[in-house]
Amino acid sequence: MTPIVFVTGGNRGIGLEIVRGFAKEGCKVLLGCRDENDGEKAIEDIVGADVQVIEMDLSNDQQVMDTIVRAEAVYGRIDVLVNNAGVMDDDEWQNLEVSKIKHSMQVHVNGAFTLIKQLLPGMIERDYGRIINMSSGWGSFDEGMEGPLAYAISKAALNALTLNMANSVEKGKNIQINSMCPGWVHTRMGGRDAPRSPEEGAETAIWLGLQEKDGPNGKFFRDKKEINW
Repeated sequence: MTPIVFVTGGNRGIGLEIVRGFAKEGCKVLLGCRDENDGEKAIEDIVGADVQVIEMDLSNDQQVMDTIVRAEAVYGRIDVLVNNAGVMDDDEWQNLEVSKIKHSMQVHVNGAFTLIKQLLPGMIERDYGRIINMSSGWGSFDEGMEGPLAYAISKAALNALTLNMANSVEKGKNIQINSMCPGWVHTRMGGRDAPRSPEEGAETAIWLGLQEKDGPNGKFFRDKKEINW
């Protein structure tokens, strides 16, 4: 079975390289992004691969649910979900508006959960599913929670969501739900001084998405190695 993969925030940066990576592996890839035109431009140079653009706004839970229902009706199923879309506000806490914390939580946690809630039952029924949540070391208690407040606490919440959902799946099922940190990557969010390429940042997500049945579940990874929460 060739997996069908859905990647949020897939029109640029790490997300686009995740799309490219799965496409190179022969997967059908659904590229989720806020603007369909941006997605179509992003994949112009991905020649000979089966990549489709899905317009989705993670700030609107109902639209997310409706979009997934339509996507599954058209493509039959979604086997791999990569919750990659992200936002970052680096204001100091004294200047940080509560609305920005809410937005970070909506994109990183609420939107991710809405997608998982829609897709996980089908994965369980088919006994096959991989969910990869794009987190960060800045959301790790073990690494000191040193990132910008809204980003760090929402990524920590995403890690908690990962572990809780992984633990909720019946043992023996071929379902794997994991978080990962891509490292400091040279993207619009990461900045020009970041030492890692988007391709390097994408490698672990692709690796997790293509794991065999007895692969990891409920773990946190960087560079394909388990790290602490």
